[in-house]
Amino acid sequence: MYQYDAFDRQLVHERVAEFREQTARYLAGELGEEEFKPLRLMNGLYIQRFAPMLRVAIPYGILSSKQLRMLASIAERHDRGYGHFTTRQNIQFNWPALERVPDILADLASVDMHAIQTSGNCIRNITCDHLAGVAPDEIADPRPYCELLRQWSTLHPEFAYLPRKFKIAVTGALRDRAVTEAHDIGLRLVEGDAGELGFEVLVGGGMGRTPVIGKVLRAFLPHRDLLSYLQAIMRVYNLEGRRDNKYKARIKILVNALGIEEFRRRVEVEWQVTRQHVAPLDRRELEEVRAHFEPPPYRSRVDSRSHEARLAADPEFARWVRSNTVPHRQFGYRAVFVSLKAPESPPGDMTSRQMRELAFLANRFSFGLIRASHDQNLLLADVALDDLYALWVQLDCIDLATPNIGTLANMICCPGLDFCGLANAESISVARQINELFDDMDYLHDLGDVRIKISGCMNACGHHHVGHIGVLGVDKKGEEWYQITIGGSAEERTRLGRKLGPAVPKAEVARTVARLLDVYVARRESDENFPDAVERIGVAPFRERVYAGDGP
Repeated sequence: MYQYDAFDRQLVHERVAEFREQTARYLAGELGEEEFKPLRLMNGLYIQRFAPMLRVAIPYGILSSKQLRMLASIAERHDRGYGHFTTRQNIQFNWPALERVPDILADLASVDMHAIQTSGNCIRNITCDHLAGVAPDEIADPRPYCELLRQWSTLHPEFAYLPRKFKIAVTGALRDRAVTEAHDIGLRLVEGDAGELGFEVLVGGGMGRTPVIGKVLRAFLPHRDLLSYLQAIMRVYNLEGRRDNKYKARIKILVNALGIEEFRRRVEVEWQVTRQHVAPLDRRELEEVRAHFEPPPYRSRVDSRSHEARLAADPEFARWVRSNTVPHRQFGYRAVFVSLKAPESPPGDMTSRQMRELAFLANRFSFGLIRASHDQNLLLADVALDDLYALWVQLDCIDLATPNIGTLANMICCPGLDFCGLANAESISVARQINELFDDMDYLHDLGDVRIKISGCMNACGHHHVGHIGVLGVDKKGEEWYQITIGGSAEERTRLGRKLGPAVPKAEVARTVARLLDVYVARRESDENFPDAVERIGVAPFRERVYAGDGP
């Protein structure tokens, strides 16, 4: 992973000192709430429903074991013993005291971490394919470019006060595990006709109140021009994006208002200026960054026979391997998902004990590195086959080995009304309700990869728009109801879900899901996934089943 240099460390430590002074002035009454708000947002601090919430950046999802141990320490000393991993490859602490936040930031800085630009109208944490560097379908490793984008965007003076928050996702693989089409800017590494490496650039994607699938802005951008071209996009947005209405301030609104052709024209005009002032990526600089992401020292000899014997002897271990591990480009290795979706736990939550134990296991089995995934799980990316059994045993001891990756139980879920002041309804209790009804693991594996995504409000932090089954909490005269969408997808190609019908009461959400799955199981064709089935047969059969006389 990338290692901070002296400049990085000085910047982060100076930012901590600055915010410590700002917080002291606020607590002393020398700064008003409106004056303090933009300052705290610049440092990842929200005021939630019951307490402040601190969002910590995990650039492109990569953590060291030392950093994970520090997060465990922060959870114990400054929170309630746990943290919450998000779809943005960040971690959130939901109960810190405001006066202790500068101390938390100082602890983070001691292990080269921070909360800069995890909130506010700026370029947020750069996200990436969680299998970057190990995926067999990868064209090129996107992580060096993510790091360069992090350096370029951090405290960029021109983009500190954008019309609205801004999110960039990068992938280097044929399969888009970073959901680039649902971001303000999506970047896909591709090869040009002459074999040159470059990017397909997408723009104007996003969820929230107005879900939009991103459009191709440029089919091929030479990789050396990445920063100057992105600067041109950002300048057009910063100058022309709406600031009179926060619900219409995202770049997707601007792109749709202008049309992609006109937006492209304006970017190209601006690019003629920015490329004169933003130098192309220097080969030496790029190689220096790439050196931080060289493959680890894999073992040349892995005992695959012992692994096969374990698979044959232990069906529970074999199920976990099938569900929670995926192929690796290095012979003799697998990438291992660490499930943060145990049925009794809120999706994405992790206790301090689990963090400490996983840090130990990462040192022992995966070169001391941990990754956060888009779907609120963690990943040990480099595990030898003959270490899988020992790892599984240890993960099972700390409730991190639930074999539910690729099943309905691997739900995405925002914190909802339990924590968030913006939410209309609970999310965590709905996930628990669904888990209680669907507790047969054999059924879940037979059902296949059905993806449920739950949001407590229209801000769509749970990405319900692209769920195979999307669940959106709405308020009806003070009561919690849930609007259901079906047929969305964030795999292969992004699709927005279609509204099923009237919202259902909270007590009926899990049974509604069951009725939808009854139709799917009865009508699906061989190897057909849920979104494809919805696309083929339409919404009507699902609607009829849900809203029949015995329905909600």
